[in-house]
This record gives sequence, structure tokens and C-alpha cells, in this order.
Amino acid sequence: MEKFRKLFSAVDMTVGRPWEKILIFTFPMLLGNLAQQLYNTVDSVVVGKYVGDNALAAVGSATPIFNLLIVLFVGISTGATIMVSQFYGARKREELSVTIGNCITLTGIASIFIMIAATLGARPLLELLGTPSSIIDWCTSYLQILFIGIAGLAYYNILCGILRGLGDAVSALFYLMVASFLNIVLDLIFVAKLNMGVSGVAYATAIAQGVSAILCFRKLMKMSDMFDFGVKYFKLQSGIYDNVIRLGLPSGITQGILSMSMLLSQSLTNTFGELFIAANVVIMRVDGFAMLPNMSFGTAMTTYAGQNIGAGDHKRVSEGAKQGTMIGIITSTCITLVILFFGKYLMGFFTDTVELVNVGMTMLRILAVGYIAVGVTQCLSGIMRGAGDTMTPMWISIVQTVVLRVPLAYLFVHLSKTPENPLGDPKCMFYSLVTSWLIGAALTVIFYRRGKWREKAVLKK
Repeated sequence: MEKFRKLFSAVDMTVGRPWEKILIFTFPMLLGNLAQQLYNTVDSVVVGKYVGDNALAAVGSATPIFNLLIVLFVGISTGATIMVSQFYGARKREELSVTIGNCITLTGIASIFIMIAATLGARPLLELLGTPSSIIDWCTSYLQILFIGIAGLAYYNILCGILRGLGDAVSALFYLMVASFLNIVLDLIFVAKLNMGVSGVAYATAIAQGVSAILCFRKLMKMSDMFDFGVKYFKLQSGIYDNVIRLGLPSGITQGILSMSMLLSQSLTNTFGELFIAANVVIMRVDGFAMLPNMSFGTAMTTYAGQNIGAGDHKRVSEGAKQGTMIGIITSTCITLVILFFGKYLMGFFTDTVELVNVGMTMLRILAVGYIAVGVTQCLSGIMRGAGDTMTPMWISIVQTVVLRVPLAYLFVHLSKTPENPLGDPKCMFYSLVTSWLIGAALTVIFYRRGKWREKAVLKK
């Protein structure tokens, strides 16, 4: 029983071998991210199998808009992780308590704003992007249902950010596994049994996310040995909430830029018709799983750097950066090999359309080599964020997506146009993506080695 309790306790990353602590923290978080990825993946599988390829395209077309409109939560979550990890590393109980309470209040305010604004703006955005008339109604209903239930997703992500800052990745994993199982069951009931279509998977996702948020909240209430959880800490305090926003806003902007680039790319994708839209959905689902280890290592490195910066051990931060990045590169290489050899079978889970699978596999082979570059970017960016430098990764992301990815996609497609193929070659969209990944990794290495992020290592109060 004692070992079981220890499994669900916080991990102190300021002691022990760096690579071991990073792996111990990353593994449950990776499983948690895998479970979270299952939300949209199961939605895609169910609608693809029980409703059809157009419904699959509808869910995929709605996803970039959903991601764009939840950037506020990404920012709060990142800011929470950085501040909580540094205060925890410095053993400052009062500041830790106020930070957690303020993050909960900020999330509530942001949830109300997004619920109203995004629900009303979903269809106009879809129309602006030229979403095909055959799927726009499905896209709209899917988005509106998710945004009405946005509080569940919001609180799960922010509370997970707090738990990660405290070094607890296992609890969030367990709760999310429960919610993922519930999501799968509800998907099958709402779609396969009750024939609710795309709306059914949206209801299932919203309900499951709400359950995971409630479970995380209960866990925090039981961690009174680490911080105080009282009503007075929910009152917004200057110096706390503004630091959360200051540290988290660049990450939110980064996510927003990424989502915006996906929207602009989606507009180009829509010109190739429903088959390619559906193929792109399947590609992005497989890509989402391939990216999970990279994202997990990046988040683990943020917590690792934050705790050790709080403890004042800068040498240990550098050691962990080297060891964690090497582990990330090895993991990304393995993922690349899996995609190259088994990608076709992975795509077969989403659709029985042979042509769709063949198109998707061609694109995945182009993307595969880029995953190693993304692994480097995520690990080193995580270190910089954990130290308090969230601006540098943001600017690199802006260059990678705004300056490179989207313009190159339109340029490559334009240059590939011929009289026989007036729309251009859709593979060019993925060539541009890999190019931006490689340049982004090179820039991240350069700025990490310059070491300016160390100057922002002390959290300003």
C-alpha cells in the first residue's frame, strides 16, 4: 500500500540521476498524453467507420479551429507549470498556494469567455476557410458542443499543469485513462447505437473531459501536505496571476500561431477535395501519436528545469538538458522506423478506403524524418521555458510557422501546378512542413547554446 501511495505522490526532480528522474516523470505523462490523444482519435475512428469519410473529414476540419480557440488555456497551463515547479523547488508554500488558487480562478474566467465567443464564432470561421458545404453543418455542431462544455477540457489541462509542476504525472494519467475509457464507451453508444453522428462524438468527448477535470480537482484537494487549498487563495493577487500570464502567454501565442498556420494550411487542403481532406485527417491522427513522446519529453524538461532552477542548481539543469535530449532523439528515431514500416496498418484503423490509406502513407513517409528534429526542439525549448524564458521558443515558433511553413506550402504547391494538374501536388504541403521543422530545430539549438535563457532563470515576483 505504501508503494502504491508513493506512485501517486510528487516526484522531486532536484535529486537523483537526471536521466532517470526525467524518464520516471515522462513515462506516465506519455501514457496520459496517449490517452488524451485517444479523445479525437476515437472520434475519428468511430465516425469514419459508422458514418463515413465525409464525417471523418468534418471532425478533422473542425480540429484546427478548436485548437486555435483554446490558446488561453495553453498559456495558463504553461504559466502554472513553470511557477508551481519553481516555488515547489524553492519550498515556498505560501506562494505555491496562491499560485494554484489564482490559476483556478483564471481558468474559470477564461472558460466563460471562450464558451460564449467561440460558440458564436464557429460557423463564420468555417465559412471563411471555405469548408465544403457537404461537411460544414457537421463541423459546426461538433465545435459548438465542444465549446459549450469547454470548462472540462480547460480545468483538466490547467490542473494537470499544476500536478506536473508538483512532479505528479501519475495521478493525471490514471484519471485520464478512466475518462478515455468513458469516452470510448460513450462514442460507441451515441454513434453506433443511437445514430447521433458527429454530434454524438462531441457529446462523448465533452462529458469525458469533465470527468477527468473533476478527478484532478479531488486529487489537488488531498495534497494539503504540500500547499494550502483555501478560498482566500482564489482571490486574484497581483504579482501572481500576472506572472502566470507573463510566463504562459508566449506559449499560448505559440499554440495560437501553430493553430493559425494549420487553419491557413487547412484552407489550402480544402482545395484538394474531400478525399484529401479525409486523408489529411488520418495523417494528422497518426502524426499526433508520433508527436506524443516529443511533447511529453518537452513538458518533463520544463518541470525538471523549473524545480532545479527553484533549488538554485543550474549545473544540474544543463546535465539534464543533455541527457533528456539524447533520450528524446533515440525515442524519435524509433518512432520514425515504426511509421516507415507499420504506418499503413495504423492508417487502416481509421478507414477501409484503400485509396485514402495509400495517399496518407505517401505523406507520412515524407513527415517521418522530421520527428527527430521536433524531438530536439521540444526538449531544449522545455528547458528554456522551465527556466522562465518563454519568449525565445515563441519567436522560434513564429519564424518556423509564419515565416516558413505556410508561405512555403503555398509556394511549393504553386510551383508544382501543371496543365495536367492545375491544383498542384498536395505532397508539397508536407515537404514545406518538414523543411520548417528542420530549420526550427537548428534555431532552437543555436539559441539554447547561446545561453541567454539562464539570465531569466530566477522567477520575478
